[in-house]
Amino acid sequence: LNRVSANSDVSRQKRIIAGNDCDDTERLYHVRLWKTKGREKWRCGASLIHPQWILTAAHCWRSTTHVAKIKVHPRSAGQQSQKILHNPVIYTRRRKKHDIMLLKLRRPVTDVQPVQLPDCSYQLQIDDVVQLAGEGGTTIGPNYQRIQSLSPVIRRRFCFTTQINILIKMFLQGDSGGAVVYRDMIYGVISLTGKVPCQKSAVIMDVCKYVSWIKRTTGLR
Repeated sequence: LNRVSANSDVSRQKRIIAGNDCDDTERLYHVRLWKTKGREKWRCGASLIHPQWILTAAHCWRSTTHVAKIKVHPRSAGQQSQKILHNPVIYTRRRKKHDIMLLKLRRPVTDVQPVQLPDCSYQLQIDDVVQLAGEGGTTIGPNYQRIQSLSPVIRRRFCFTTQINILIKMFLQGDSGGAVVYRDMIYGVISLTGKVPCQKSAVIMDVCKYVSWIKRTTGLR
């Protein structure tokens, strides 16, 4: 993945800053969602949770042609691109759409191990260390093709039924939709960070609240 310079054309999407480079064996399931329409470019993160399904934030969908880039990390893996032809599956309850979405790929991915769904018998606690990763920009300069990770400690958890609030101010544009991982399982999806980068806490969608829907939609057990 890219560590993008501050003046990049896609500087409006959220990116992690002050992160560390992921090892070549980490985050192989990370997916880059990419959309280009004229001069507008939009990029989000996502996670392969099933050979043919990716999980991301619903606000990453822009109702035009999207491309999912798989094997973006490490650079030597050999990227694969698939156009998203199926309609997005967005969790909706009482006519209200939640910021979590499933996208079906045209064909299964056979050479990447999907990330595991969470063990929802365990709820994240204060002082648990989670890992977030995305296309972080930590320097001003040429694009640097490396996925970035950050390991914040949960300091406070708001009692929302569908969101975990992690007090971490290390996001910039481009990381939306990426995974929050604990013990190699996806516990959250990066949702919102506010309009001004690095000024507000991140909002994380709590995957455990949606596990039944995810399994029902994808056929995962």
